[in-house]
Amino acid sequence: MKKNILVIDDSALMRRVICDIINADTNFQVTDICKDGLEGYEQLKKKSYDAVIMDVNMPRMNGLELLSKLQEEKIKATVIVVSSLTTKDAETTILAMERGAVDFVTKPGNIIEAKGDTFKNNLMEVLRAVLRVEVSAKRTPASQMIRKPHQQVAAKGNGKKLVALACSTGGPKALQSVIPYLPANLNAPVVLVQHMPVGFTKSMADRLNEVSKVHVKEAEEGDVLRAGWVYVAPGGKHLEVKRLSDGTHKVTLTDRPPVGGLRPYANYMYESLTGSTYDEIICVVLTGMGADGTMGIKKLDQVRNVHVICQNEESCVVFGMPKAAIDAGLADEVVTLTDVAQSIMKSVGVK
Repeated sequence: MKKNILVIDDSALMRRVICDIINADTNFQVTDICKDGLEGYEQLKKKSYDAVIMDVNMPRMNGLELLSKLQEEKIKATVIVVSSLTTKDAETTILAMERGAVDFVTKPGNIIEAKGDTFKNNLMEVLRAVLRVEVSAKRTPASQMIRKPHQQVAAKGNGKKLVALACSTGGPKALQSVIPYLPANLNAPVVLVQHMPVGFTKSMADRLNEVSKVHVKEAEEGDVLRAGWVYVAPGGKHLEVKRLSDGTHKVTLTDRPPVGGLRPYANYMYESLTGSTYDEIICVVLTGMGADGTMGIKKLDQVRNVHVICQNEESCVVFGMPKAAIDAGLADEVVTLTDVAQSIMKSVGVK
């Protein structure tokens, strides 16, 4: 049975392009279209859909206002936002995910891009992943995949530690349930890779900083890692951690080519930590498509003392990245999203 999709966009051109893309896939069909948020609100009050593709800037009722109404009236909807790359729209998109949108797709800048493969592939990749259209291979339940205690020497109780976190689809929303719940005196720095375009990572970091006790910033070249700070890899750059001669560690940003379309790439972040001097590295893998992070953690695990925390399937928008780490036998803990912050705190302590 085809998945039913609602499209809400004030542009007739974008409505047609999005409908054509979705209807070309045998798994989906656009069953209704609306030209602004108010029409969308009225439609969602009387009918449910498998997913909603929605613009953020619309007349009468914009995307943020619609999401707020849905939350207030407890109307369930799986909303994917289509947003342009402007700074203002990036900020709005981050707020949209706070208010319930599960992920976003960047809007093409012109008709040629709109009808190109990049937008089509990005939209359908997110839609398939969010609605879990592709059947997952049969696997051992996550509870049975937690690995046995390490053979490595345990880190000292007051040892120097680092948290390295990776996420993708559904990540910006998931991070709202993790970063704001970390204490200001967290006894470790946090480096974070979230797959997002240029501009969106700064908006996400700024918003997280507003609502968190820890300091959150988009990472800059040369930042020296400090406990109680979260460094977000900027869109369009790979983030690596380099050890300095005085024993501290700094951020290095590189322009190495994207891997599988990803820059930043979590595997590079984890691999760079093989040369660090942290007593223990807490690797956290949250919701996301694909397997980014697994190979990097595997290499890191061979030379450093690591503790791996994975988000469980039930609380993931997309279980790809955590599943890959679990199936590789790397997970020390598999926890629900709301328990991730507590697991991090138990692992690193406070100053």
